[in-house]
Amino acid sequence: MRYLPGLAPIADAYDGFILDLWGVIHDGLRPFPGAIDCMRRLQGRPILLLSNAPRRAGAVQHTLRGLGVPDALYTHILTSGEATWQALHERDDPWFASLGRRVLHLGPKRDRGVLEELNCTFVDRAEDADFVLNTGPDDMRDAGPLEDFIPELAACRRAGLKMICANPDLEIIRGNARILCAGALAAWYEAHGGEVRWIGKPHPAIYASALSMLGLPPSRVLAVGDSLRTDVAGAAGAGLDSVWVLGGIHAAALADDPAGAARAATAAGLRPIGIIELLCW
Repeated sequence: MRYLPGLAPIADAYDGFILDLWGVIHDGLRPFPGAIDCMRRLQGRPILLLSNAPRRAGAVQHTLRGLGVPDALYTHILTSGEATWQALHERDDPWFASLGRRVLHLGPKRDRGVLEELNCTFVDRAEDADFVLNTGPDDMRDAGPLEDFIPELAACRRAGLKMICANPDLEIIRGNARILCAGALAAWYEAHGGEVRWIGKPHPAIYASALSMLGLPPSRVLAVGDSLRTDVAGAAGAGLDSVWVLGGIHAAALADDPAGAARAATAAGLRPIGIIELLCW
């Protein structure tokens, strides 16, 4: 794997791009230096923004506009929240078809758009629910440690609720703070015998949807992301080349250590074609 100064040396080898959002294009507060310029230089080829945000695509687009990322810089947005809505709307998968309509939501109220127009009813207690929708702690606040959420998770487990995890990330970096995500709650739930359906990276279904939207074969698409566990592993599972951005979730440990990053990727059985500090041209 190569340490790259930017995407320019390899960009012409691909016809389309899948870009992560949080940790690649922005840090939750502002765009990273060079990211918007890089997206402009990639224009003319389709760019799909693929995010584990537990919100619908329109809500994420609104957030991007507020951060100064113009709509014209990309072709598509696909979020784990949008994929969750589609799965619950269509219910053509037997697992989703088995769910009822009463839902206990673990997450901030602003994430409830994932269930808009789906004829679901929110309930406050696990014993009154048919399933649990996990969108994770509020990333706009100090979410606290995992231990704070265990009593409610344990109640869901006692009630035998199936869980939808609408964000497989374990944590994110907002500014300089690490914030717990839905994936950490779902991992605890699964480890304690709960049944979880994970929607988003690194799981193959989200990449199948992304490639369908791009209309390109995997060999012609480059994925760029900052998480070894979700972005790089997910791309590998989908047969995509990837570039690993070190300045996001792994910045504290690896941003200044590309050799260490290469060793970490190899130890995980992964081989991105490139390693880059930040998304830039």
